[in-house]
Amino acid sequence: MPSPLVAGYEVVIGFETHAQLSTHSKIFSRASVAFGAEPNTQACAVDLALPGTLPVMNQGAVQRAIALGLALGSHIAERSIFARKNYFYPDLPKGYQISQFEIPVVQGGSVEFYVGDEKRVVRLVRAHLEEDAGKSLHEDFIGQSGIDLNRAGTPLLEIVTEPDIRSSEEAVAYAKELHKIVTWIGICDGNMQEGSFRCDANVSVRKPGAPLGTRREIKNLNSFKFMQQAIDYEVRWQIGEIEDGRAIRQATVLFDPDTGETRAMRTKEDSADYRYFPDPDLPPLCIAPEWIERVKAQMPELPRLMAARFVKDYGLPEYDATQLTQSKAMAAYFEAAATACGQAKLASNWVMGEVSRRLNAADIGIEQAPVSAAQLAALIGRISDNTISNSAARQVFDGLWSGEGSDVDALIEAKGLKQMNDSGELEKIIDDVLAANPKNVQEFKAGNAKALNGLVGPIMKASKGKANPQQVNELLLKKLG
Repeated sequence: MPSPLVAGYEVVIGFETHAQLSTHSKIFSRASVAFGAEPNTQACAVDLALPGTLPVMNQGAVQRAIALGLALGSHIAERSIFARKNYFYPDLPKGYQISQFEIPVVQGGSVEFYVGDEKRVVRLVRAHLEEDAGKSLHEDFIGQSGIDLNRAGTPLLEIVTEPDIRSSEEAVAYAKELHKIVTWIGICDGNMQEGSFRCDANVSVRKPGAPLGTRREIKNLNSFKFMQQAIDYEVRWQIGEIEDGRAIRQATVLFDPDTGETRAMRTKEDSADYRYFPDPDLPPLCIAPEWIERVKAQMPELPRLMAARFVKDYGLPEYDATQLTQSKAMAAYFEAAATACGQAKLASNWVMGEVSRRLNAADIGIEQAPVSAAQLAALIGRISDNTISNSAARQVFDGLWSGEGSDVDALIEAKGLKQMNDSGELEKIIDDVLAANPKNVQEFKAGNAKALNGLVGPIMKASKGKANPQQVNELLLKKLG
């Protein structure tokens, strides 16, 4: 599919994502990584590189890197090395960051996702282990900044893509898919507000077929909404600059949600500016094939494989299967409901429809849904056996969601929603309606199919909505010849 153009320009985006690993301690020390502690209470001597201290590799961080490599179809290096990335900033206590440069632990791989119904694949360059820096605090101080070193040494995986993304919509879809993968396999909690999943977008524009343009890096995008806004603004800004005859300078920029604009923070450095060299305090990281096999054996079923199984085992459309595997909790909820009621497509419709609508309105996850998978299955069962209609089922669902009741059958009885399945009683209602509406009868028999609707409405009203619509249509057509 050809790339979409913006004002005659092709947008080119590459991503760098920092995923904070779900270890209890830092990457090279035993200091805690718990969020929300008082400033500067979780930075130990190792994190600060005080004289006489040595870093020790956190095995759990390596295990999570292996898991990501397996999930993304990457090559996992049996031997990788750590390097010192040298730069000077107040929140970097060592004056360097321990990272990986020439030989990262995870190499290559890809992320597959959908934009609408179009499949996309973004190639990965690498994912490397590194430590986080501290944090500069500007808001709480007048005329000065504070430094909180609690995050210093927090374990990160930096996941770097090729410049394969061609629109802000595609960028958001990629970021959401990567977010789903790292949370699904349990290597990151994905909390964007706390900084556990931070994205940097390298954005440039060019005329179709021209060499790559000069990129500007939008740092620390911590919401999908702001991500799209920031990229859209940056694209418009760069095109405006070029059209006005000005050159784009490589830079690091920040997005201001209040103004909806990006602003330059500093000139963008190249790798040579960081003077990388192997860290003399850390030996090469060696990963035995047996370790990779142990991690593989512990991996959960991946979302793309689960989606394929939902298509195969439950006969779901691919779209349904993809939507239901957006989170592990939603997939488990659907599968429990579908297994219990034996109506997979109905269960899919309800989970993707009414359940998701209520979750979004309440701004909660499916783990907090007031209606359990077992209750939903019971409700679907009563639709399937014609005890209630679809409209009545929504009333029962309302009662379950609001806590009016917890038993489906009891709510059906209490609300008087049981469908009328007595054909004799229903036939009497139909006969009365036919007698009262001779004009509709004549029009239908004259070939006006829409006249049937003028008969169905009064029948449903006379039955107080309890008549089975399918049975009503069958009996009507039979009586009308």
